Amino acid sequence: MKTHRPFALFVLTACPVFAVPADKPGCKDHPLFPTRMPNYRIEACEAKDFAAWDFSVAKGPKRKVEGQYTFITYAVGDRADDQSGLAVVRNYENAMKKIGATIAASDPERWVNGSVAIEGREVWAEAIKGNGKIWLRVVEAKAMTQHVVADAASFRDGLEASGHIAVYGIHFDTGKATVKPESEPALAEVAKLLAADPSLKLWVVGHTDAVGALDANMKLSQARAEAVVAALTTAHGVAPARLKGHGVGPLAPVASNAAEEGRAKNRRVELVQQ
Repeated sequence: MKTHRPFALFVLTACPVFAVPADKPGCKDHPLFPTRMPNYRIEACEAKDFAAWDFSVAKGPKRKVEGQYTFITYAVGDRADDQSGLAVVRNYENAMKKIGATIAASDPERWVNGSVAIEGREVWAEAIKGNGKIWLRVVEAKAMTQHVVADAASFRDGLEASGHIAVYGIHFDTGKATVKPESEPALAEVAKLLAADPSLKLWVVGHTDAVGALDANMKLSQARAEAVVAALTTAHGVAPARLKGHGVGPLAPVASNAAEEGRAKNRRVELVQQ
């Protein structure tokens, strides 16, 4: 697993540790939880610089948190040492509370999750008890680092080939329509595309995934499309008559909404030639 920067620590109740099989090579406890339940080993681990997880909350839809993602599977060495669900939940719950975390939701004998602000960033953690296993997820909320931004030439080629092109470098916070600052490189390329062809007019079309109510997603996609138009006309000098924003919500997916990978592709802004 990757080395993380220093964090405040969730510390589980101290317990004696007896001989158990070694952890899987390359795996270690997350810095937020430097101790674990007794006689458990790390059976598997996963770390990603950017991924998402839907955390259950007490009321309303699940809370999707995007950022640095860690998933650890603990397995008990001897089933005779398996802890009860209540013991696991209470240990993680108390550990979170000790550093000021807010418990978002829990099932007293199965799982618990919560969040805490650390160095100005929101961190979510969830522990789930299974048969002889404990699954721990930690997501440190952060914006994705955009490594790939298509340029004006690729936008032009896409429009010429199919009449529309997706621009994945334009970003918004979940449920909001304010264009984020890291969208600037993509917006600049769209402006360059328009500058190179003064006759080109575009519909700017907002798309969402299928999470949430249809009416809300339709309104959100419309607001996002209009926000992109506003950014291009006010900050990049594009004539307003050349752009028109429209929102279609989740009605034109390019992938299945069953998994996050597909939902991420569906959340997009497209340029459509008028």
